[in-house]
Amino acid sequence: MALSSPPSLQPPTSIHSPNNFRSTFLGEKNGFCVSAMPACHIGLLRKTIECKESRIGKQPIQVPSSVTITLQGQDLKVKGPLGELSILYPREVKIEREDSGIIRVKKALETRRANQMHGLFRTLTDNMVVGVSKGFEKKLQLIGVGYRAMVEGKDLVLNLGFSHPVRMAIPDGIQIKVEENTRITVSGYDKCAIGQFAASIRQWRPPEPYKGKGVKYADEIVRRKEGKAGKKK
Repeated sequence: MALSSPPSLQPPTSIHSPNNFRSTFLGEKNGFCVSAMPACHIGLLRKTIECKESRIGKQPIQVPSSVTITLQGQDLKVKGPLGELSILYPREVKIEREDSGIIRVKKALETRRANQMHGLFRTLTDNMVVGVSKGFEKKLQLIGVGYRAMVEGKDLVLNLGFSHPVRMAIPDGIQIKVEENTRITVSGYDKCAIGQFAASIRQWRPPEPYKGKGVKYADEIVRRKEGKAGKKK
């Protein structure tokens, strides 16, 4: 008895149905196609995300007559009656100075990082111009029995309920004024340095939420909590 040879293996074929369904994923126009082969990749449409120009970044910066601007490449120096500041711009943004004295910060590249840097460095530049011409200040208030502050030489001395007074060296370019032993005014021409020093003062004794004791900003609102009530008999 002769043995029949085994059937040869054939690659799987596609099965086409005669209906008029349209496959959105496979792009078939005239029929619905079902393949026995596993699907490897399915192309997806990519949509380009376009970021709008920063509303803050495109605003011009007015430079007073008492302020001197020096621009060298990406390095900007601002000098005024209160002091001198400088900043180095990244490659994503550029600065232009007009004949009328107005400064404009513009994007040098069309990238997401450039959109982020645009508004940030416009704000930093405006703070520099305002700082050297008018200055900034930050006010704090001490709340608590025995809490007081005083200036001794180049140090700020705080009594905040610890076993010893807290002494803080006043940085250069910053002035400290104490009123009624409980009100502190931090002033200067560098807004970043003023905010940092004021935050370091507040950090010694942040206001607690039950009685409000501590060091807080003058315009800060402390949310109070209700204390635990005693057991009712």
